Amino acid sequence: MMIYCSKLLKQQGNIIIYREIICIMKKRKKSSEVTAMSRHSKLQDNHTDFLFQCILELKSIDECYDFFEDLCTVAEIKAMSQRSVVAKMLRDKHVYSDIVAQTGASTATISRVNRSLNYGSDGYGLVFNRIDETELTAETEPENGEQQ
Repeated sequence: MMIYCSKLLKQQGNIIIYREIICIMKKRKKSSEVTAMSRHSKLQDNHTDFLFQCILELKSIDECYDFFEDLCTVAEIKAMSQRSVVAKMLRDKHVYSDIVAQTGASTATISRVNRSLNYGSDGYGLVFNRIDETELTAETEPENGEQQ
């Protein structure tokens, strides 16, 4: 639906100057969607949406290895995996020196990841909470053959 509207720019005596504006009315999105869209405005486009849709179609670790090996260089995969381990260690309250020793990450990388953990979009937190829930569920479910 398109609506034409005009905006009063200025009035000088009896002369009124208007600027015509075309307003495009779209179905209002939920506030969480609007917030997410504005947060991701620098990143979000059709190509990135397609990439993320591809990732969401992966169903196993082996499928992830196959897809990411085709998509990324070994160094890119290693860098992403290093940052995720650094983020987990920071979340678990490890100190920088332990993180450097265990991951080989530079203190600059650790600081960058720490900034994302504290001031980012909470993507790490979302994923880590889901992993924690999955592990907790797996620990409390009876194994095959066991009775409840």
